Amino acid sequence: MFPEVKIKKILYATDLSEYARKAFAYAVSLASKYDASITILHTIIDAPNIYSSALGYVGKEKWEEIKNEHMEEARGALIGKKRENVPIREILTHFYENAKQKFEDQPFMMDEIVITKGNPVEEILRQSEERNCDLIVMGSHGHGGILDAMIGSISQKVLRRSKKSVFLVRLPEK
Repeated sequence: MFPEVKIKKILYATDLSEYARKAFAYAVSLASKYDASITILHTIIDAPNIYSSALGYVGKEKWEEIKNEHMEEARGALIGKKRENVPIREILTHFYENAKQKFEDQPFMMDEIVITKGNPVEEILRQSEERNCDLIVMGSHGHGGILDAMIGSISQKVLRRSKKSVFLVRLPEK
């Protein structure tokens, strides 16, 4: 009467925030239950037209400084300490290794770590299709504040536009 649920490939989209780790715990739980593999995706936002309204407030140099500060804070939160000049791939690999130890009672496989540059919504949708994922797992908010006000909720846009199933994890307020 009901279709069998088959999940073999999960795309976990992260903004590298401390809160996104909660969504990863759900991805691991689902991967373990369904014997699925996980692809970790992080997109570096690279769309100057999205930020055009912010540029009018702070200028291009100050905006670059704000973005760089945010990336350093996110990196520090993800690995539990600040480290200068650490590539995002290394950070995510470290994150994955720690998760393997933490979730050793819930074995899961990782396909790969994918880092893209562009619009996060477009990249999540594209990567889920290209990698033939069955499920996208992500948090219900990421950056918060002014960035969400400018570009709207990434998770809401993915939810509305995705042809794949999307599992949104309600993240704690900052």
